[in-house]
Amino acid sequence: MIAGMYITMMPVILAGIFNMIFVKTGFYKRHRIPIDGGHVYRDGKRIFGDNKTWIGFLSMIIISMITTILWGYLCTCFSFGNLNELYRIYDNTVLYNAGVGFYFGFSYMLFELPNSFIKRRLSITPGKTENRLFFVIDQIDSLIGVMLILFLVSGISVWKYLFYIFLGGFTHISVNFILYKLKVRRNL
Repeated sequence: MIAGMYITMMPVILAGIFNMIFVKTGFYKRHRIPIDGGHVYRDGKRIFGDNKTWIGFLSMIIISMITTILWGYLCTCFSFGNLNELYRIYDNTVLYNAGVGFYFGFSYMLFELPNSFIKRRLSITPGKTENRLFFVIDQIDSLIGVMLILFLVSGISVWKYLFYIFLGGFTHISVNFILYKLKVRRNL
């Protein structure tokens, strides 16, 4: 069951890694425009902060579409598509994978925004996790959205949805630790 969950989540895991690498590029840095446009909320604090950018939002969607299409192809080539929850109801096609990849990337980024909004209200430094609660939320906020898409397209149970979030949170922490050690991430 866990192998199937990783097979199902792999496009999102890969998209998150590749997007993290992309945001280190000069291209990203030249084109980064904060989603909040630098505006502040009525409390005088930034709405989302500098780390939530339009190009980061868009790149996560595009990269997620690409990784989901490529992963679908690999599932076919190596005959492990039967373990992928994405193909429980729908066929493994390029168009379907592009659509799911779009929604994975979109929901990944969308579900990070409320956490950023709250952290700005609490004056938590963007990109930093200063307490355990926000450390956990930082690991699962995007997963809640991504797994909601999986829940909708695959018909998994609510319990499996929650287990995906738990397993995804553990995986997110592990991947972030590796990226931190490789100096791709500045912090955990």
